[in-house]
Amino acid sequence: MIRSASLLVCLALLGAASGAAAQAMPAAPMSPKLSGMLGDPRPDAPALSARGAYAVGVQTIQMVNPGQLDIVNAPKEGAIPRYDRPLTAEIWYPAPGPSGAGRVTYQEVLGSGPGDPKRPVVPFTFQGRATRSAPTRTLGAPQGGYPLVIVSHGYPGSRYLLSYLGENLASKGYVVAAIDHTDSTHADRGAFASTLLNRPLDDNFVLGELSRLGAPDSGSFLSGLVNTDNVGLVGYSMGGYGALNTLGAGFAPQIMPLVPQNALAVRQTGAYTVDPRFKAMVAFAPWGGDAAVKSIGVNFGAPFGFWDAAGLAGLKVPSLFIVGDHDDVAGYEGGVKSLFENAVNSERYLLTYQNARHNSAPNRAPDASYVNFDEFMRYAEPAWDSARLNDLNMHFVTAFLDLKLKGMADRATYLDVKVPVAQDGKYSRNADGSLKPDDTYWPGFPNRTALGIELHKLMPK
Repeated sequence: MIRSASLLVCLALLGAASGAAAQAMPAAPMSPKLSGMLGDPRPDAPALSARGAYAVGVQTIQMVNPGQLDIVNAPKEGAIPRYDRPLTAEIWYPAPGPSGAGRVTYQEVLGSGPGDPKRPVVPFTFQGRATRSAPTRTLGAPQGGYPLVIVSHGYPGSRYLLSYLGENLASKGYVVAAIDHTDSTHADRGAFASTLLNRPLDDNFVLGELSRLGAPDSGSFLSGLVNTDNVGLVGYSMGGYGALNTLGAGFAPQIMPLVPQNALAVRQTGAYTVDPRFKAMVAFAPWGGDAAVKSIGVNFGAPFGFWDAAGLAGLKVPSLFIVGDHDDVAGYEGGVKSLFENAVNSERYLLTYQNARHNSAPNRAPDASYVNFDEFMRYAEPAWDSARLNDLNMHFVTAFLDLKLKGMADRATYLDVKVPVAQDGKYSRNADGSLKPDDTYWPGFPNRTALGIELHKLMPK
């Protein structure tokens, strides 16, 4: 019973995240030619989409979290063995040089883990605007170092899935650490129970490791560069599930059987405390709400999927939820929107992309993904240009993190919009570009471009 429920969850996520089951399209020799690189804003991008003033460096670090439960090899009976859990992270950071300088080749894979003949692990490369192992830029850095942003991918995914956002934030004065979650990447996808348990544990461990590496005299390039007392957590899909729990949304008791031998109890409401160094959350299409679990034929009995009211009330950091209103993986009504509405102790925003499904966060589809439908739909949106979504994400995530991690009060202008539905705004300007009294257009958007998006805000009760 328990194992079959876990299997249902796992299989449904795999199918839905790739765009639903479909026959493979004929192989295409190459994608349409794209101008610029990932993260190069389109001409119609909103104001905060552009790269910041800094060049970007990038390095890969390896970490080991000792003595973790080996859920993948958990026996039917008896103690769960323990192992030293390896984790890889990609670190983007401000570097000397002009904005946009540097070129890097990222090594990525297609596929859905080992043993899947329909979606085998196939390596490919893509380009970014960063310099591998560049010197760090400490001149002009804030006292205590640059704020840290931790990025957590979907299931399966990788640390490169949101590389455009990592580079963009680093160019604006952040250190960004994107995690490869073991058992949860395109290359090594394993038992889903490992993802359910380890996402929040990985988030907390990586923060602790980066704090150690950022300390004076650590010998790491991060020493004196990163401020691990001022941290934002960005999660997409299962990364959003983990981020919610990491930041206080304890799981409901009903879902404990999904992980062997009650191991998930350590993340239940009231069983843990939030690391106070986390100051903000961005959750792209977070999985785990009621609509998501019911859509795959599982009903845990908790009103909000993995959470009950008490669990969601534990989320207290400022939060930005980003989701498509046709999300068929995480769900919208009864899914992400319900999580947003019921996280009653958080100052929170809900950014909705009209007619978008689940892929609101990733890089635009690489050339290699054009080989078939499932690989392409790991990245693409049927009704949206992914480059446009990337622009919007860079704009709003910048506004939110600048406001909450850097205290830039003027960024609230981009979040506290006068009308929640963008196309209802009125563009009314004087000849010199100044606003007329009746202007209600979304700040930062060129005329005629604020379309297809909604932004709502709720304050803590």
